Amino acid sequence: KDGPIMLQKGATFRLDMSDELGDINRVTLPHPEIFAALVPGTSLLLDDGKVKLKVVDCGPDFAETEVVVPGKLSERKGVNVPEVTLPISAMTEKDKKDALFGAEMGVDWMALSFVQKAEDITELRNLIGDDTAKIMAKIEKPAAVADLDRIAEAVDGIMVARGDLGVELSPHQVPVVQKRIVSLMRKVGKPVVVATQMLESMITSPTPTRAEANDVANAIYDGADAVMLSAESAAGQYPIEAVTTMESIIKEVEGNPEYRIRMESGSSITPVPQDAMIPAARALARNINASAIVCFTTWGRIAQRLSQERSTRPIIALANTQKAARRL
Repeated sequence: KDGPIMLQKGATFRLDMSDELGDINRVTLPHPEIFAALVPGTSLLLDDGKVKLKVVDCGPDFAETEVVVPGKLSERKGVNVPEVTLPISAMTEKDKKDALFGAEMGVDWMALSFVQKAEDITELRNLIGDDTAKIMAKIEKPAAVADLDRIAEAVDGIMVARGDLGVELSPHQVPVVQKRIVSLMRKVGKPVVVATQMLESMITSPTPTRAEANDVANAIYDGADAVMLSAESAAGQYPIEAVTTMESIIKEVEGNPEYRIRMESGSSITPVPQDAMIPAARALARNINASAIVCFTTWGRIAQRLSQERSTRPIIALANTQKAARRL
């Protein structure tokens, strides 16, 4: 009620369901499902991890906590519970309405945030139907990492959302998780996107740090199908430079012979009968110096698999429906 507060280390701070305005001693958290999942010792991260609390005592409508990492707190900040799988759907009622509207409009992809388990994907799929949009799961919670194999099987693609993932995991864990996800998705033959904080300094600078350029390059070397800008192009001061820099790094890596060796020797996609000719098509196109690889696809999958082989030849896909063509 008096504006931002400064929480001091070791201080007691209460979260509860009261409608009263917060102060230096307490704040409203209108989420009974979070309180229901808490036990003493649970960590709570506020404002993207800038403030950390430890639960000392809790009940169905409150939590008494101790401030572990101090910091400033203001209204409408997020709460992360990294050690707990919350008993809630990944979708709010508004999300469900938006998903149905998107399916009705014929969108090609839907991204589902804060996935915790494979059942979250199944819930969205059952809502919009099988023959509608493809679903991309944003992996940003430790619970999702624990259920990664089942999620990869249920979903059409995965985004490594490193910003939120880095809030709930320790920073040193994020690169390992990223590489595991990229490797798994290449194995199952589904798209994987690496996103957030790739060229973060370019929000305010016309050039990236060398570490950022190396980060983007490593994602490409690992086999990511896409690398994604966020605030750099959405709200940054140098959006064109950010996109141009990202493109330059991609082209530099993909033109490197070492990248080609990695992609061809590390093609570990689990074989299925309908994919038997795909690695052969890549090798044949290279050996006869073909101008392009041409394929026919009904759903877009064959063209997608050919693309994952990272052939140096253009891929021309012929589709019999506009819907399949738009997914390419």
